[in-house]
Amino acid sequence: MRVVHKYGGTSVGSLERIRETAKLIQADLARGNEIAVVVSAMSGETNRLIAMANEIDGEAPAREMDALVSTGEQVSAALLSMELNRLGVTAYSYSGSQAGFRTDSSHARARIKGVESEHLIRHMQVGEVPVITGFQGSDEHGNTTTLGRGGSDTSAVALAIAVQADICDIYTDVNGIYTTDPRIVPQASKLQEISYEEMLEFASLGAKVLQTRSVELAMRFNMPIHLRSSFEDMTGTIVNGEDTGMERAEITGVAYHRDEAKVTIQGIPDQPGIAACIFGPVADADINVDVIVQNVSEHGLTDMTFTVPRSDYAATMSLLEKLCVEMKAEKVKGDDTVAKVSIIGVGMRSHAGVARKMFDVLAGENINIQMITTSEIKVTVVLEEKYIELAVRSLHTAFGLDVEE
Repeated sequence: MRVVHKYGGTSVGSLERIRETAKLIQADLARGNEIAVVVSAMSGETNRLIAMANEIDGEAPAREMDALVSTGEQVSAALLSMELNRLGVTAYSYSGSQAGFRTDSSHARARIKGVESEHLIRHMQVGEVPVITGFQGSDEHGNTTTLGRGGSDTSAVALAIAVQADICDIYTDVNGIYTTDPRIVPQASKLQEISYEEMLEFASLGAKVLQTRSVELAMRFNMPIHLRSSFEDMTGTIVNGEDTGMERAEITGVAYHRDEAKVTIQGIPDQPGIAACIFGPVADADINVDVIVQNVSEHGLTDMTFTVPRSDYAATMSLLEKLCVEMKAEKVKGDDTVAKVSIIGVGMRSHAGVARKMFDVLAGENINIQMITTSEIKVTVVLEEKYIELAVRSLHTAFGLDVEE
């Protein structure tokens, strides 16, 4: 079997962890697998490099920042290759450019255009291990580029596709995906499998286990991902296509996101183009908008409410106050004490009444729903942040996800 391993920052965070990681690779080779490895920088290293750059110039050129932060992964790759060779495993470290990762020229957020992988496959076929820096590549001019935070996951999936691997193993400090946060619900259970669509929904709600781009890429090319722990020898969670040959539960899990804010611009003249007038400037300010609700027009006026990341709340309010004057709207209101709770599951496609059940459960706990948005496999509500834990626990129990102790 041909496998790509990816190790995050905690898995290579010290020489001791690098030695343990090398043993995992050696053991997988002993099972007869062909292996390529992608590594992140040692935990905390990227932040250290950015801090040093900021001390010199808080607005350093993007090209030089990419050249700097890419060195963290090079250290991890070289040290892991040294340890593998010490164990008797022939290994070679490669930068993203050397490995054949070709990207566009968007520094700090580059997109992978292709991976020239023939030389890596040759290593794998004879039992050698290429150890490749994640998170980076080079553009057509030979400049080092980086893919953005969490980009090593995307590097690993892209490599797995390029070398025609059977699976991409993502090793991290958690042992899989759970039905919800075990810190809130101790009865949460680890999922054996989850669909790409469900994983994307979990990731969009702040589950930082896998980068969204990596899941999108895996779904496009049908590349299975095995999310597993590098600290415990156990099966994790397989992320793959939906299994339509079996009945699915109503929902797969309950997710939440605390760092939300809600803003409303009231009394806007209701005319064509008002949404563009609001969300155009918001997008230009690089502010991500999520849940959107527009009220029914009365007397020629309407209200528009939407959520933004809490970190963008102040900037959004300032922007809307200016727009309020320009659009002759009545006023702007905001609330930075809200949060989102979602139920997620492909089983919603075949179970009626899931949303109603969710609303009944929250009503039974006297939790007021401020906003609602739905997709084919997700229902999200916005509520006061103080009710997050109660809402998550109640929904997890009501949908039969608790594991009996």
